[in-house]
Amino acid sequence: MQKNPCCVQLSVQPSRGLVDEKFTVLVQNTPPGFLLTIRALHHSDDGHTWEAFGHYTANNSGTVNVSEDPSVGGTYSGVEQMGLMWSLRPVPGSKPWLRLRKMNIQTPMEFTISVFQGHQTEDFTDMKPLAAVAVERWYMAPGVRRVPITEDGLTATLFLPSGPGPFPGLIDLWGGGGQLVEYRAALLASHGIAALALDYLTPKVTIETGKIVENDYFEKAYKVLCEHPQILASRIAMLGLSFGTSMTFKMAVYSKVIKLTCAVCISGSHVQPIDGSVEEVLSYFNKNSAKTRFNEENQVIWHDLLLPIPTDPTLKVDVGQLRCPFLLVVGEDDQNWPAPESAIDIKKMMEKAGNSHLLTVLSYPNAGHLIEPPYTPHFRASMFKTVDTRQKMVVLWGGEMVAHSRAQEDAWRKLLVFLRENLYGGTNPSAASFSHL
Repeated sequence: MQKNPCCVQLSVQPSRGLVDEKFTVLVQNTPPGFLLTIRALHHSDDGHTWEAFGHYTANNSGTVNVSEDPSVGGTYSGVEQMGLMWSLRPVPGSKPWLRLRKMNIQTPMEFTISVFQGHQTEDFTDMKPLAAVAVERWYMAPGVRRVPITEDGLTATLFLPSGPGPFPGLIDLWGGGGQLVEYRAALLASHGIAALALDYLTPKVTIETGKIVENDYFEKAYKVLCEHPQILASRIAMLGLSFGTSMTFKMAVYSKVIKLTCAVCISGSHVQPIDGSVEEVLSYFNKNSAKTRFNEENQVIWHDLLLPIPTDPTLKVDVGQLRCPFLLVVGEDDQNWPAPESAIDIKKMMEKAGNSHLLTVLSYPNAGHLIEPPYTPHFRASMFKTVDTRQKMVVLWGGEMVAHSRAQEDAWRKLLVFLRENLYGGTNPSAASFSHL
């Protein structure tokens, strides 16, 4: 039986930071060889409770450094500096198929990091921690401004970096779940890019009229950025994930209004009726719904809906016409979209057209569909509500936790470098951080 140590010291540095910043967790003043559990606890905006924990053994000086010492059990194992974040899971007894997403980005994600005696796996609420520290993780850096945009029938939020600018701009498009999702745009603004989070599937105008927006909706969003006094109209990018990539490809190639400096597509495809409206693109996908598969747990697999990749040129965006640098991020175990197959075809098309020098492909083995900012927990499957029918179902996204987490970290770092190089010419005077607070 280990003797109960008094005065165990726990520090987390920085205790307040951006969600994509690493922190260092240090436990000191335990007996040598002491067995302990370090746990992270989080109450999400939607009222659910999440936890992650690692099992450690103190060294001869009574210290554990999570950045250097291996976890021998828990929700992650090995030397994993940020394992307490990316291995978060709902506490036992929670609703199934949850997904952790920050909805109110004006408040931080608050965590309690605690140390417990012994290697524990459950009943933490019945135990008294030896030490505990509060940690804040923010999407919005100090000085970032959040500006709701309603002009021209848009439902959007603009995030402006701190400082006078002018800043390059970016339109941020999420996928088929709709809603106004702000956290990625807020984080991009924290790195010096004025980012517009745009709801294009469930905006106010669609809710009021029942009509899905036309393609000029995206051009209106582009004009809002161009006309803003703190945004450089000549340096605007577009970023899409999942169904957001369909709109990004379409606008980058066919819009007469939108002139992009660069674009990023995560987990998507160029396959769509090229003359189609948003509604017609959705209908094209739905028309292929017979190709939906289900795994043994009855989770929905939509990966095959756009397969085989068509040879008909009217059914895929002519990426050979792209005139700006393009970054494709692909999870090779994407069970939701044919992103790997699409990337191969895009590369072939661009090589044939002579513009493949504009293409960068980041392809990650064992990564799934939801490639998010770093240290976001991995969800192999989660509850999903379709925009058109509002039907709830459990969708299989794919990915294996450790590989997917590594992919998120690597892709985000390279995505920021890609945006900085193309939008700022390599320098980034406005990137903010909490580290100096």
